[in-house]
Amino acid sequence: MDVHRGSERREAVPSSAMDAADNPASRRVATVPNLLSFLRILLIPVFVVLIAHRGTEGAGLLLLGVVVATDWVDGTIARRTGQVSELGKVLDPVADRLALGAALIVLVARHAFPLWAALLVLVRDGLILVAGAILMLRLKVRIDVRRIGKAATLALMFGIPLIAWGNFHLFLHAVARGAGWIFFVVGIVLYYAATVIYAADMARAVRKGRAL
Repeated sequence: MDVHRGSERREAVPSSAMDAADNPASRRVATVPNLLSFLRILLIPVFVVLIAHRGTEGAGLLLLGVVVATDWVDGTIARRTGQVSELGKVLDPVADRLALGAALIVLVARHAFPLWAALLVLVRDGLILVAGAILMLRLKVRIDVRRIGKAATLALMFGIPLIAWGNFHLFLHAVARGAGWIFFVVGIVLYYAATVIYAADMARAVRKGRAL
């Protein structure tokens, strides 16, 4: 009986996730994209410490830029080399959320980024995290990251450091601040558009779960 219910519940998982689950390559752990995601997580406390200390803010923001670039690189490698894995589908967004959250907290603490703008990101992330955890625990369903969500995160992770760079009055601070706000506005619009799509995905998964 339990096996039957488990197989039925797999139907609630989006087809892309099902295809990946049936592919042995998707179960790999030691892939280049996964190692890059682990590296991004390891770099988080380093850029936080650099930004937190006066005089090393620029180095910290540049390192944050490296983290942003690595996010794009690992996704590109995964797709072009067929190294997309189930671990990577979880690890990559986790690394994104940790890096983004840590950056916002330290930048708000240093008065280099406005609290209201940080809350626009953090509150949304908190809601998605809680909803996703409930789906995983109750229905064993994971909602895959959408391209619009990745684009939104990338725009925000470009915009936030640029705004902070400008507010720290570093080289070309006015240009950096202006460009940063453009990236941020585009990113936040895409972020909440992605939220609507994720909400629809979650509602669909819940309906399928209740129908089993």
